[in-house]
Parts: sequence; C-alpha cells; structure tokens
Amino acid sequence: KEELPDPKDLELYEFRFSDFPVTEHGLITCGIRLFFEINVVEKFKVPAEVLTRWMYTVRKGYRDITYHNWRHGFNVGQTMFTLLMTGRIKKYYTDLEAFAMVAAAFCHDIDHRGTNNLYQMKSAAPLAKLHGSSILERHHLEYSKTLLQDESLNIFQNLNKRQFETVLHLFEVAIIATDLALYFKKRTMFQKIVDAIEKMETEEEAIKYISIDPTKKEVIMAMMMTGCDLSAITKPWEVQSKVALMVANEFWEQGDLERTVLQQQPIPMMDRNKGDELPKLQVGFIDFVCTFVYKEFSRFHKEITPMFDGLQNNRVEWKTRADEYEEKMKVIEEQKKKEEEAAAKKG
Repeated sequence: KEELPDPKDLELYEFRFSDFPVTEHGLITCGIRLFFEINVVEKFKVPAEVLTRWMYTVRKGYRDITYHNWRHGFNVGQTMFTLLMTGRIKKYYTDLEAFAMVAAAFCHDIDHRGTNNLYQMKSAAPLAKLHGSSILERHHLEYSKTLLQDESLNIFQNLNKRQFETVLHLFEVAIIATDLALYFKKRTMFQKIVDAIEKMETEEEAIKYISIDPTKKEVIMAMMMTGCDLSAITKPWEVQSKVALMVANEFWEQGDLERTVLQQQPIPMMDRNKGDELPKLQVGFIDFVCTFVYKEFSRFHKEITPMFDGLQNNRVEWKTRADEYEEKMKVIEEQKKKEEEAAAKKG
C-alpha cells in the first residue's frame, strides 16, 4: 500500500498546477487522490484496488505520443476537479455527476493516435468507417466504456442500474464535447446561462436555476470539458511555452504524414517549415477559440478568473514574439528589395 500525495504539496487544487515536476507514476497516485478528495470513494463504495487498477489501466490506454498522452489526460482530469472544487461549480451537481465528470475527463483522449479527425477521414482509417462524426471522440468514449465492462476495473460497480446508466450518459456528453467543432455550435447556449446568472440576486437562485435543468447542466459540463482540454493555454508562461511546443510538434508530425502518406500539402499549423509562425498561430488560437471560454467562465464564477488572467498573460507573451518575428521579416524583405533594385541598376 502506497501513501497518496498531499494535494497541498502538488497544488492539486490550483488552476496553475503543472505536471512537469511529477513522474507518470506519481500522476496515477494523484489521480486516485482526487477521487478521495471529492468524497466519492466511500460514498459509492469503490473498492480501493478497483480504483487503483482502473487508474493504471487508463494510464496504459494512452499512447506514448508527443502531446495527447497520459500527461494531457491527467491534466484534463485535474482541471475538471479544480473547476468543481476551487471554481465552486460542484454546487450545481450531485456527487455522482462529479464522480462521472472527473472520471470522464481522465479518459477523454484515451488511445489517441496523435492525428486529428480530418486525418482519420483522409487516410481512410478504420475508425473513420466505424464512426461517422466526432470520430476520435467516439473512439475514446467506446474505449472508456469497454474498460467499465470488466468488473475488476469498474469503479461504478456498486451503483444501481439507473445510476450506472446516468454515468454512461454523462461520459458520452463529456467526451463527445471535446470535439471542438461542437464547441462552436454550443457556446452561445453557455453565454445565455451566464447572462441569466449575472442578473440574479442570490446564489440560491442560481443553484436552483441550473440544478433543476438537466440541459443547462449538460451545456455547462460540455463547456467545462472544453475549458479543461485547452487549459494548458492558461498556465504560467514557463509551462505554456513548453506545452505549446509539444502540441506544435505533434501537429508537425501529422503534417509530415500528410506529405509522405497522403501526398498533400499540410495547413500552416501542421507545416514544420512554417514553425516560425507559431507565435502568430497561438495569438489567433487564443483570440478565436480560447478567449470566449475563459472570459465566460470568469463571468460565471469569479473563482475561475485565474484561468482568464493566465490566458491574457500568455497572449501578451505570444503577441510580443509574433510582432518581433514580423518586424524581423519586414527588415529582411526591405533588404532584399534594396539588393534587387541595386542589381537592376547595375544590369
């Protein structure tokens, strides 16, 4: 029997948590600890050895790839935990719902191949034939559900049938929500909920408004999954700058495959020959994808403002670098023009 880590030591309740100082095995014990912290182990009679076996198996389900690996899976679970506890979103959800949300977050990218949905389609991968839309997300979901069919791994084994079906439904909502294509369709629904909450006098009124409406709870849960999945963009700059390079490297690996296997020209984001444009791409990603999520969450619950602050700080860092690169390119262009003009005069 191994001692579980103290959450304070590793900042497990903090939005700024970083996995870098922790070993992969250490992250497994951290994951187990988070379930004890939300008090679901005793309440739902989860045998310690089943929880441990499940956590190890989830870890093993992640491939050894550049970014979408176990460390990313863990980070998404830890951010979900932090949104519920530190971000105080737990008050709208039952203990069972919180249990399912954290578990689904850990599993959300299990068995990821390091290539995106479009690549599965273009390369005619078996997964693309199996699932019509949200190809990878449906695979992560099926993989997660398959683990729970093994009784020795089923952390929900002592739930009744109705509760277990609820859990499976929440897994589906949470994992499918990590398809960013769906986030763009759903985000105005979240904004409407936040608008309504802002006008309310009391916390009780807000709790009632959300907790009696399953649809609202699912919209918030879906937005939480997006906020967790993208949370690296909100981390302290030393962490974000490292993670961005990991994401970029995985994208460039896909770009290489598109060139060699598919014989297609990759988009700039996946083209390693355009690696210098990473800062500009990051600023665009922050502006067009990330800002909405974290701005709305900080309006929803002020406790979540650190994520928005971190995002804005990283935008400044990336923008500074993008501007420096653009300035450098301008100087080179002007120099080239001068040389061409001089050559033309000579000729």
